[in-house]
Amino acid sequence: MFAQALSRRLARRGIHYAWVVAAIAFLTMLSSAAALGLPGAFLQPLNHEFGWSTEQMSSALAVRFALYGLLGPFAAIFMNWYGLRRMICIALALIAVGLLLVSTAMTQLWQLQLLWGLVLGTGSGLTALVLGATVATQWFEQRRGLVLGLLTASSATGQLIFLPMAAWLIEHVGWRAAIAPAVGLSVLVAVLAMLFMKSRPEDLGLRPYGAGPAPAPQAGAAGAPVRRSLLEPLAALATAARSGTFWVLAGTFFVCGLSTGGLIQTHFISLCGDYGLGPVPAASVLAMIGAFDFIGTIASGWLSDRFDNRRLLFWYYGLRGLSLMWLPHSDFSLYGLSFFAMFYGLDWVATVPPTAKLTTATFDKARGPMIFGWIFAAHQLGSAAAAYGAGLTRTIMMSYSPAIYAAGLACLLAALSVFLVRPRAVLAPARPAAQS
Repeated sequence: MFAQALSRRLARRGIHYAWVVAAIAFLTMLSSAAALGLPGAFLQPLNHEFGWSTEQMSSALAVRFALYGLLGPFAAIFMNWYGLRRMICIALALIAVGLLLVSTAMTQLWQLQLLWGLVLGTGSGLTALVLGATVATQWFEQRRGLVLGLLTASSATGQLIFLPMAAWLIEHVGWRAAIAPAVGLSVLVAVLAMLFMKSRPEDLGLRPYGAGPAPAPQAGAAGAPVRRSLLEPLAALATAARSGTFWVLAGTFFVCGLSTGGLIQTHFISLCGDYGLGPVPAASVLAMIGAFDFIGTIASGWLSDRFDNRRLLFWYYGLRGLSLMWLPHSDFSLYGLSFFAMFYGLDWVATVPPTAKLTTATFDKARGPMIFGWIFAAHQLGSAAAAYGAGLTRTIMMSYSPAIYAAGLACLLAALSVFLVRPRAVLAPARPAAQS
């Protein structure tokens, strides 16, 4: 009822309701990502209060990253079954409950692994980047790359912009109070989704943004979407696995996760602490990375509609690798970290729009988001490997430098391997010649 009334009001002003759906998806991905990024600020406080090592806490974060990615392909099926509104509300409810239990009931390491690993991983995984790909595909015929860039920017930026607030609250109030803003945002966005979210333009009698007039309906055509099988993601994976392009995109995206969320997002505050930089300034650098990422990812979406996406990925991975290799030599001064935040932040997840575009250029539109979900799963497995591996390195060698150098080298190799991608254009079936 609310969505229909708002749609009519916007239509009178020449605004398509697709932008409302994109805005709710933006806030959903931002709030779930904010919850996903918070644990990076909690490593030191939890170590002081409970005595858990970086390796022990990183194991919970690795589970969270893995679930966040592995649930992605199946999230597309759940969205098909239950609709975007219901899945968004379920995901945000899990996130809010998990965070509340962390702050009120957690006293044992297994509880940390259950709540941070399983509950937060499941809640965030029920939407993940698949939500952005689904909204961009179903609601937009034009500006799809730009929309995907905006939604991707929300996911990555949400993981970073809440950290300065969390670090300040941890320092002045306590780590439990730092969870409250993320819980409040999750509840607010769930209410907005309940009132205004719609799964398809047809639910409001609309066409996708930029689409032409609807073709005449064929006899016997069904109006409702076909209910998809839970086994379909596995079938899509089996199909994609026969393509060399899939393995290149999955491998490079593994490196993307290895060099971003699992390493910098999770361990940057702790890394800065090793060099004498406090949590609040370190979190502010992460916020700066998030600001540059917002600009870079939106620009990447715009560029991905106009230039060879392989060349874009070459520059993104190459510059990220060089910035990581330079980080241990930055002396962790304000100038050095600002320089790092600018170059590293501009392509934090700028790789997502070109990777998504290459995926849809290689596979059909129906399975493209699902196959991208598997490629994103590789991204999160890379994040999981870095989250645990960097924590293990810090525990054993008392230094993050080996993990940082390894991630930088992996980025340089990924930059070269993107040229192995050979996307094919997906052609529409030939139409019979018009009869005179």
